[in-house]
Amino acid sequence: MFFRRNKQLPSCSIVTVERQITAAIKCNVPSSRIPDAERSLRRTLNASLTSLDTGSLGPEAMLWHPPVSGQIAMEPGVIVAQAFMSEDYVICSELPGGQAGHHLFEGPLERLPDAWQALFEWCTREKLKLAGTNWQIYGEHVADPAKQRTCLYALLA
Repeated sequence: MFFRRNKQLPSCSIVTVERQITAAIKCNVPSSRIPDAERSLRRTLNASLTSLDTGSLGPEAMLWHPPVSGQIAMEPGVIVAQAFMSEDYVICSELPGGQAGHHLFEGPLERLPDAWQALFEWCTREKLKLAGTNWQIYGEHVADPAKQRTCLYALLA
């Protein structure tokens, strides 16, 4: 695992988060195709955003649920200022509010699976019950992938 290999322990905590509205595209994809599907859907989403009455745009995010039969239900999206009428593939969705396990990951996006595993293992050690709804909020894109920041959240039941 990334954190143990580098002798770093993940800094995880329980946080209270507020519901956030998103413009997203809902899909189910095989786990092995997540990065390609997310890139493709983000291009479609970005091309559609200008025609939607979303208000100001915030950071990119992705809501997802654990795989079922090898398929992961996910919603690549962007946090928006206000609810809007869904159009074509783009839906008005939300990131949930409530208590969540949280981990601020700093590193290349290819290492996100390791970061998620670290958060889930921490939740297990802390005897936290997961609700099965997870999301990540991407920090501003940086030139050095090792400094890329992504906030991971696992909603607690």
